Amino acid sequence: MNDKIAIIGLGYVGLPLAHAFAKQYEVIGFDINQSRIDELSRGVDRTLELSSTQLAEVSDRLHFTASLEAIASATIYIVTVPTPIDESNQPDLTPLIGASQAIAKVLKREDIVIYESTVYPGVTEEVCVPELEAGSGLRFNHDFYAGYSPERINPGDKEHTVTKILKVTSGSTPAIAKRVDALYASIIEAGTHLAPSIKVAEASKVIENTQRDVNIALMNELAMIFDVMGINTQEVLEAAGTKWNFIPFAPGLVGGHCIGVDPYYLTYKAKALGYTPSLILGARQINDSMSQLIASKTVKYLIKARKNLHESRVLVLGVTFKENCPDMRNTKVIDIIRELQEFECQVEVYDYWLDQASDESRHLPMIESIPFDSHAYDAIIVAVAHEEFRAITMEQYRGLSVQEPILIDVKGVLPTSTWRL
Repeated sequence: MNDKIAIIGLGYVGLPLAHAFAKQYEVIGFDINQSRIDELSRGVDRTLELSSTQLAEVSDRLHFTASLEAIASATIYIVTVPTPIDESNQPDLTPLIGASQAIAKVLKREDIVIYESTVYPGVTEEVCVPELEAGSGLRFNHDFYAGYSPERINPGDKEHTVTKILKVTSGSTPAIAKRVDALYASIIEAGTHLAPSIKVAEASKVIENTQRDVNIALMNELAMIFDVMGINTQEVLEAAGTKWNFIPFAPGLVGGHCIGVDPYYLTYKAKALGYTPSLILGARQINDSMSQLIASKTVKYLIKARKNLHESRVLVLGVTFKENCPDMRNTKVIDIIRELQEFECQVEVYDYWLDQASDESRHLPMIESIPFDSHAYDAIIVAVAHEEFRAITMEQYRGLSVQEPILIDVKGVLPTSTWRL
């Protein structure tokens, strides 16, 4: 309980973690984005993961800063920065390296640096630790120590919050591993699992989302096959799901900060060691192609209805990467929009989860409300299963449509549609 914790990176992962620790520890939340610090200091979380009430309840133990000097008194540093991929689908470790270099400037003897960002096995000890040593002049496992505890945050999920999801932990020595495990066990109601090494913990995280990616790719490929056959994919899955050991996955778009990104970290390391993971890369190719398929299907039905594409108005409902949250990271709906614009369709987008003036939505053809009874659209794509969209009736869809609605149901939320993934 005497530890002082600094959380480095206050996004979807770092902020809920800081809040959880602040119920028992003194916590400093650090982020290089000063506007983010200013908002949080006012009790505003733009990610909507925490309410102003939740921030206020720990305000005496949780402080926010963009100053390195302010985190120098911490004894434990927990890194929760993004680990994205670049345009070539290669791991971009720039935020992780930058965070390590920053911590190195204030690192002291006996401090522990714990990483939560998703990486390929070896990054903590082979990439991050050398940065800590070089910047601090301290020796690893002699002067300071490291741990790895992969994040398991599910954005927008108010049931499976950080303390209710079992946490994998690890440390750079047996003693430090136990200390890291005890630290997390003090706040994680669901319990912890102490991995035998940092590399095992790193590998466990990266395969969690790789497994989901591969299974969704299978469903997407089945959906394409059944579409050619003229069979309803949902009806097939419902029938197959009557077997006790059938795994309930569904076809869909794969975006976000994890499932569409993490497999590339694993395949990068595998290829560097001389092994090409064909199944994982094949799954990535299938899932990345789904936006083009949805746009092509929309264009097909517009042409079939004898619409001029350059005059066709298409309404896209939902642009975040998943339902009931404002998270835009790697959303594949943008790819649908761009593909339709390539066909010169006039696309309009509505998503009530997004601030119209936000950086994420500013470059999109957003509208402020759904114009029911306007009879304005030649096609409507329900791209995200937000609760508000589930409540729209077929009569309202008819009121939105120029003639008989062309409804493209990406998430399977409509009782009837022109085409359903």
